[in-house]
Amino acid sequence: MKKAISPLKSWADSAPRLVAVAAGRAPADLVIRGGQWVNVHSREVLPDHDIAIAEGRFAAIGPDLGGAIGNDTEVIEADGQYMIPGLCDGHMHIESGMLTPAEFAAAVIPHGTTTMFTDPHEIANVLGLAGVRMMHDEALMQPVNIFTQMPSCAPSAPGLETTGFEIGPDDVAEAMAWPGIIGLGEMMNFPGVIAGSQQMLAEIAETRKAGKTVGGHYASPDLGAAFRAYAAGGPADDHEGTSEADAIARVRQGMRAMLRLGSAWYDVESQITAITEKGLDARNFILCTDDCHSGTLVNDGHMNRVVRHAVACGCDPLIALQMATINTASHFGLERELGSIAPGRRADVILTSDLRTLPINRVIARGRTVAEAGKITVTCPHYDWPRSARETVRLGRRLSADDFVITAPEGAREVAARVIGVVENQAPTRALRVLMPVSDGRIEPDAARDVAQIALVERHRATGQVVNALVSGFGYRGRMAMGSTVAHDSHHMIVVGTDRGMMACAANTLAEIGGGVTVWRDGAETARVPLPIAGLMSDAPAEDVAANATRMVAAMAECGCTLNNAYMQHSLLALVVIPELRISDRGLVDVTRFQLTELIE
Repeated sequence: MKKAISPLKSWADSAPRLVAVAAGRAPADLVIRGGQWVNVHSREVLPDHDIAIAEGRFAAIGPDLGGAIGNDTEVIEADGQYMIPGLCDGHMHIESGMLTPAEFAAAVIPHGTTTMFTDPHEIANVLGLAGVRMMHDEALMQPVNIFTQMPSCAPSAPGLETTGFEIGPDDVAEAMAWPGIIGLGEMMNFPGVIAGSQQMLAEIAETRKAGKTVGGHYASPDLGAAFRAYAAGGPADDHEGTSEADAIARVRQGMRAMLRLGSAWYDVESQITAITEKGLDARNFILCTDDCHSGTLVNDGHMNRVVRHAVACGCDPLIALQMATINTASHFGLERELGSIAPGRRADVILTSDLRTLPINRVIARGRTVAEAGKITVTCPHYDWPRSARETVRLGRRLSADDFVITAPEGAREVAARVIGVVENQAPTRALRVLMPVSDGRIEPDAARDVAQIALVERHRATGQVVNALVSGFGYRGRMAMGSTVAHDSHHMIVVGTDRGMMACAANTLAEIGGGVTVWRDGAETARVPLPIAGLMSDAPAEDVAANATRMVAAMAECGCTLNNAYMQHSLLALVVIPELRISDRGLVDVTRFQLTELIE
């Protein structure tokens, strides 16, 4: 039977007991014996050490702490295994896992993740401050550390998209007083910061006033004056780098470079050479995931996967561990609270037999075993999600094939169209120019040239509005459609397809089930992932959601798609703060100029 974890006491309340245990005057609650202490402060491995834990915190680490074992002390024999700090994810979005915080925690705990710094800006776009509070409250109920960053940009680009709710400086100021708020979420409106936007700078000021960390998001290749202006605006980190030059520029300007490996973002290998080849100080580099869907979490891992990948890219295992533990804790001002195996810190520790392949044999969080041999051993409590969070997909009417018609200029036989070009394993898209034939006054998808249709369907205010455009890169063939209510960051509905009738079926299905993902082929639904909470998440177990997601990926492949984690690419096609071309409820967006543009030149 899984056990619940009692709330963690503060260091101040625990200090008398910690001192007594370390001094040998009182027994510990738990002693781990005979392990190899991986010290991320000194970057060394110390064999034949014990760890004494009391009140959920480390009391002492030494070569022989047998004196701390009392009648009621739990003893774990490490048998020479490495004892490493619990892993920290420096930047991530729980919603991208298609799971609520409770189910996300249950999925990643067996992989050794004991601390997460999360930005719930997905739900902020759908439910506003109330949605952020729901995520925050469920996060605090978990047996591991989930800190919340208050979302900064809803909408992410004012004037270029319409969200369900908006976030402003007053919301940020209110949230800074909540117990689990660690800072401001990624400041995606980098053009606003560069231009001196009063609202963006006010949100940053409220965060700095509270003594908390400002997250960054600079998705531009310009490392000159624009980047320097953004750095001057206050963001303390950035995860949008994709090259060695990006990583170097960020740390030189006093920011932490966050290197991400998510389900579809492979940005570690291209940037870690700043450490492995250029020899930059690794203290200013942090590993993170950003976005991982449930299939990745269940089948491949979480932060353990990122650390393994960094090591495979040539990084020293101890440096890679620092980038996933103490570096992250220090960045958020929590070095004295977590991120290392040292006295007074939260007793989050992993037992592993190898620092390169990093098998997670046992996970201890706050001094209690929370997972063993890949299985979670504690409960992850659920928030009581209200009806308002479960009824968020509002179309206002049933859609038909006619809603997805792209009309050409009168008399045209061919048009030059702007087409969104998907880039595999990266967040940016390309702005393509394609000559499209016109048939009966309509522009049709062209599978032979890998051009499908994309539509953004408004789903927050029941307007029935549909914006149509074109996309390339998925490789879809035959008659098909794929729809999703996960559409970063405004989270309207994105439908991609080659058949207008099935695009309508996909949109109507999502409205009926309250959100999620659906794939249609040859007139029938072939896969479905229900996401009833805000149209973004499920409170079902991760394994169930992952199984549905696996069927979705297979269904996409049956439609001709061979992209790695194409669903993540699909979900970002409305992200109007990452170049080059995106779609929104306002139309096509040229993100290189932050302006609306026309589909047909």
